[in-house]
Parts: sequence; C-alpha cells; structure tokens
Amino acid sequence: MRDPRVSRMAEVLVRYSVEVKPGDLVLVQGSDLASPLIAEVYREVLRAGGHPDVVTGVPGLSEIFYKEASQAQLEHVSPLAQLSVEKYQVHVSIGGAHNVKHLAGVDPKRQAVRSKALAPLNTLFMQRAARGELRWVYTEFPTNALAQEAGMSLADFEEFVFAACKVDRPDPVAAWRSVHGDQERICRFLERFDVLRIVARDTDLTLRVGGRKWENADGKANFPDGEVFTGPVEDSANGYIRFSFPGIYAGKEIEDIRLEFQDGKVVKATARRGEELLHALLDSDPGARYLGELGIGTNFEIQRFTREMLFDEKIGGTVHLAVGAGYPETGSKNESGVHWDMLCDMRDGGEIYGDGRLIYRSGKFLLEA
Repeated sequence: MRDPRVSRMAEVLVRYSVEVKPGDLVLVQGSDLASPLIAEVYREVLRAGGHPDVVTGVPGLSEIFYKEASQAQLEHVSPLAQLSVEKYQVHVSIGGAHNVKHLAGVDPKRQAVRSKALAPLNTLFMQRAARGELRWVYTEFPTNALAQEAGMSLADFEEFVFAACKVDRPDPVAAWRSVHGDQERICRFLERFDVLRIVARDTDLTLRVGGRKWENADGKANFPDGEVFTGPVEDSANGYIRFSFPGIYAGKEIEDIRLEFQDGKVVKATARRGEELLHALLDSDPGARYLGELGIGTNFEIQRFTREMLFDEKIGGTVHLAVGAGYPETGSKNESGVHWDMLCDMRDGGEIYGDGRLIYRSGKFLLEA
C-alpha cells in the first residue's frame, strides 16, 4: 500500500517545486532506498507531460572511486554528468543514505581534488538555474541511517520529515504558498540594508549585502525549505564567527569550527576535531575561502539538529554561512567547486544589526525596526 504522504510529496515536488511542463527533459536521481518516492515522482512527471529519465545509485561506489581513482580519474568529468547539466530542463535529486559515514576513510585531499575538477560544472549548473533554463529540487527520503544520525527511530524520523515538508497536511501546496508570502516580506525588509552585523557567542561578524538580492526559499529548490538567503559582497566579511553545531561534509564531522575573516577571506580557521578536513576544503580553490551565501532559517517546524544540512540550515532561529560557490541569482560572483554550509544558533540572545539598527534577536525578525 502506498503511503499517501509519499504520493503528496511527489506531487508537490513535480507540480510545485520544479513545475514540470509538457516536453521537459527531467532527470530523476536518487538512492535505491528512495525507490518509493522515485516511483511516485516518475508517475507525476509522466502525468505532467515530461520525459523522465531515472538514475539510481549503487551503494559503495563513491568509496571505491575515492580509494581507487588515479589523479587523472579524480580530475575527469563524466560526459554524462556534463550532458545532464547542459541539456535537461529539470533535475530532481532524492537522497536516502545507506550509511552517512561511507566516506569517513577517504583522504580529504582527494575529495578536494574532485571538488576542484567539478567546479566548472557546478558553475554551469548555477548559471543555467539563475537564467531560468534549469529548474532543480533536492530532497531526502527517510532511511534508518538518517534517522540514526538524528537520534530518532525511523518512524519518528518519517513523521519529522513529512511534517517539515508539510505533506502531512491536506493541501501542502497552499501551506508552501503561505510560507512564500511570509518570507517575501522578510526579503523586502532585508533589502533595505547594506551592512549586516551578526553577534552571538564568540561571534562578531560584519558583511555587506547592499545591491545583492535576497532569495525566498519557499520549497522550490530544497524540500523541505524555509530560509531567506543572499550572496554577501565577496570582499566584505570582517570579524569572526563560531559555529554552534558540527559542520558535516561527506558524512564527516568537523566540531567547534571558528573562522576569522579579513576583507572577505578566511584568514584563520580552527576546529576541535576534523581541522585537517576543514583546511583541505578551504584550500580546494581560491573561491573556497570566500563566502558564497548567508542564509537565515525560518522553518520553526524544524527545531532539532539532525546532521543533515537540508533540514538543519532551515532550523527556525539559526543563521548559516556557506564558503565557496555563490548563487548567481543573488548577485554573488564567487566561484568554487565547494559550497559548504555551517550553522550558527541565534535562539539564545543572538542578534543581527542592519546598518547599525537591531533587526533580529533570539531567532526572530523585528520587522517593525
């Protein structure tokens, strides 16, 4: 028997998130564990008149690749990957991990080489998306591995995911349209300011956002969603920040990350655990030491840290920064093979100032400011 929430999730992804149109070439990629959702997405794409192609992963291939590949193979870009970015109008990507630690034994420097090789393809993807030529969405299907990382049973994690996605409601599309309206007001408010200052525990960071566009993340590219974000002016970040939660990269945790910025660039980076990986990521390419994104989480149905950034960066009352590639639609000019988010909790007294005025405190916007 099909879970009606899975069917509703597929319908929202296809009809609302990426709005498949007749004739669209649609690439559906996902874990074999996500097959119930992949099948429903496939069904909905056909009903919408699109042409779906499905690619599912085989567990363990990424680990084999990183451990066995030569330098030339690490730097090779698959023509199939190139074609998927150049030709398809729609990408639907569905995670569903067997084991989130499957790359724990991989040399971070080999991952950095791979990231650098894929940087031009990532840039093309972002450019096509910014021009409206490519619509994409990423989601996660609940699995035991993800539930364990979140410290939950599979049944409880399923409830968490479906609630965060609003597909436990009779009309999830209407719910996401309501989110759009609320967040649009926040975006217009933030566009009034040039300089933002973020103040929290061991954090005092200023950066410029004037002239950049604030994007309303309302379930179109990420699902679930619930954030507003922009691309800071590349040379503007100054100060320091301590991230409240571990940074997660390819299943590896980097704990107690602290970054210092000078004229936009990370000039000092420390971590209590995983510092080697932190430095490998920052040294991937020149753009990896600059910010590509500032995001503010607004989904208050997500209140716990799960070690999956799709959910965690949306936690209502948090701020996240991403080093590396920015989204061109925000006005960001930063290019990199890395786009890596790190999360700072603002719910216990954190503040944001806009041009010197307090506009956000303890996880809430002061829209009347």
